[in-house]
Amino acid sequence: MEQKRLGDYIDIAIQREEEAYEFYTGLTAKVLDKSAQDALKLLAGEEKKHKAFLEGYRDGGYGVDALRLSHPIDYKVAEHMDRPDIDKDLASKDVFLVAAHRELNSYNFYKGLADIHPEGDLKQIFLKMASEELNHKEKAEYLYSNAAFAQTDGG
Repeated sequence: MEQKRLGDYIDIAIQREEEAYEFYTGLTAKVLDKSAQDALKLLAGEEKKHKAFLEGYRDGGYGVDALRLSHPIDYKVAEHMDRPDIDKDLASKDVFLVAAHRELNSYNFYKGLADIHPEGDLKQIFLKMASEELNHKEKAEYLYSNAAFAQTDGG
């Protein structure tokens, strides 16, 4: 029974990573700025790697230690800014804020799964995936900050 539940949770996580990949590749087509397109392609590639990792873990190719637990900095930009409407023309800063919100949702998804599981391998996998998503959020918020508050010649 536990093995079935494990597979179900991992399959849901794989589906979410597929959706994130499709979201970022679809958003790339709505953006004119080349640097924003490149950043979205990078994020899409990360989601593809997550999917491959989860499939490998599910199929027994990776152990719980295959992912490292990192300690990203959470600037909490997304928590204090409204998510831009993706149906409108998006400036680069808006694209990065949309990405930060998406990564915040992914972090909350994995953190929520970790919180409902007892100590063990599955909990550790979900905590490590949450950490990965928080890393992406940190990157998106960094890109947002640089696009929204560009450095001027005066300092």
